[in-house]
Amino acid sequence: MLEKRQKGDLKSLRVLLPLLRPYRLYVFGAGLFLLISAIATLVLPVAVRQVIDQGFGGADPAGINRWFWLLFAAAAVMAAAGGLRYYFVSWLGQRLVTDLRQRVYANVMRLSPVFFESTQTGEVVSRLNTDTTLVETLVGSNVSFALRSLVMLIGAAIMLGVTSPRLAVLLLVLIPVIIVPIKLIGTRVRKLSRTGQDKIAEFTALGTETISAMPTVQAMVQEQAETERFAASTEDAFVANRSRIRANVLLIVTVILFSFGGIVFILWLGAHAVLEGRMSGGELGQFVLYALIAASAVGGLGEMWGSVQRAAGALERLLELLQARPDIAAPAQVRTIPALSADNGLEVAFEAVSFAYPSRPDKRVLDNLSFTIQPGETIALVGPSGAGKTTVLQMLLRFYDPQQGRIRVNGVDIRELDPRVLRRRLALVPQDTVIFSGDVRSNIAYGEPGSSHSQIMHAARQAHADEFVQQLGDGYATYLGERGQRLSGGQRQRIAIARAVLLNPPLLLLDEATSNLDAESERRVQQAIDELRTGRSMIIIAHRLATIRKADRILLLDKGRLQAQGTHAELLEKSELYAHLASLQFLS
Repeated sequence: MLEKRQKGDLKSLRVLLPLLRPYRLYVFGAGLFLLISAIATLVLPVAVRQVIDQGFGGADPAGINRWFWLLFAAAAVMAAAGGLRYYFVSWLGQRLVTDLRQRVYANVMRLSPVFFESTQTGEVVSRLNTDTTLVETLVGSNVSFALRSLVMLIGAAIMLGVTSPRLAVLLLVLIPVIIVPIKLIGTRVRKLSRTGQDKIAEFTALGTETISAMPTVQAMVQEQAETERFAASTEDAFVANRSRIRANVLLIVTVILFSFGGIVFILWLGAHAVLEGRMSGGELGQFVLYALIAASAVGGLGEMWGSVQRAAGALERLLELLQARPDIAAPAQVRTIPALSADNGLEVAFEAVSFAYPSRPDKRVLDNLSFTIQPGETIALVGPSGAGKTTVLQMLLRFYDPQQGRIRVNGVDIRELDPRVLRRRLALVPQDTVIFSGDVRSNIAYGEPGSSHSQIMHAARQAHADEFVQQLGDGYATYLGERGQRLSGGQRQRIAIARAVLLNPPLLLLDEATSNLDAESERRVQQAIDELRTGRSMIIIAHRLATIRKADRILLLDKGRLQAQGTHAELLEKSELYAHLASLQFLS
């Protein structure tokens, strides 16, 4: 679960520094041209002063021409340096946000199912899209603009002191009056920005969930209800962001009013100094221009402060994803899975395993469960809904660790193994088959992307999928569409079996592989399963009698406990629960 970070400062921005390190040359280029552009801008008031004092005072026309040429040269340098600065900072923004997205996504890929129990997929997608866009804006423009404003403010302040120390001191006294409201209102903007981004993530998650379940929504005639629910969620986001906009407006108005109010006051004092002969008109003009540059810089910093605060809130949300750690990880000392004398599968042992999902810690799904599967043995797991059958497969794949007991594979506790190594020895065919947006070839080779075409075809033949694949428009190059909606349920299931077969695992896990199929599809899938039993262990969750009767042994689970085990005929005689389930659920 994501832990909400509550911070009132910009410490989260520090995470950007390591990301910038590999691109020091671009950072240097951006800083160099920023400095050149600022210097060129600061030269302009000096030239204006000379034009006023010398040109308008009756000096040589050639002299005034030189100063106008200086004005033009400064403008040209300012334009060229500004363009190059824009290129470098824009490149950095794009590069940085790309790296950040890749790092966040890579970390999300490593998180265990516990994380996704309490985190909506749409929220993760929102953070990867919306929040990273805010960070891109921060690095690609806001930071550059803020740094330029800061350099201009410092340079203008120095030149103000050189031009008129007395007026500069008075201006300096006014700066805290401007900075204090910026800090106070800026903190408010950051908090409101975080709230607004959370609201955006909520309606993104809601929309993603609803659109992905559109057939169910329409079948239940809930289009209007879902539309109203989405509208309410987006309205909440609007209200939250409206509050942020109001706070941002207050920040901008305060900064501009205080900044230019101070400039007007200083200008009034300077005008009196000119009338009294203590400064020249050119000096006053130079001072006013530097004061305007300083005021614009402060105003720009104030405006950027709200954007920086907003980006900091977005970066905090990204950090929650970036710093999330998987509950399941490889131990410091990793063991390997030893080979057994009978090289025809894995030996699996559950030893007094008890487990409750983290989201429901008080409800045990497995309760002191113990059983052993011999290499090459096919086991069928049966039991009423909620008995813990699918959980057994999830525990074997080490999506979760038991709170009590242990699970051994070939005699080794799976907590002593690297989860990735363990999972490479297993292959799961889930009840809800996942087909990716690609062609047949890429879907079958999903676990082994480097497989040759002949290997893919061989796996498809073993899964009895080759026949229907060859009849598709482009064969193995046929695009299957999102979630494979161009295929029937039985065809999707056989693609999933071919994907598992291609891995050639010593242990195959089938979770309701023949459920919800028509008779012909079930026959073909069952035929594929029968042919895959040789040379590997197999655990099958099934309700179909044809599937169960072919298992070497049947384990009957109820409320997370092993109630009975044996063949179909044995369980009919000794277990009333099994006989009851057989009469209600099993279809011959």
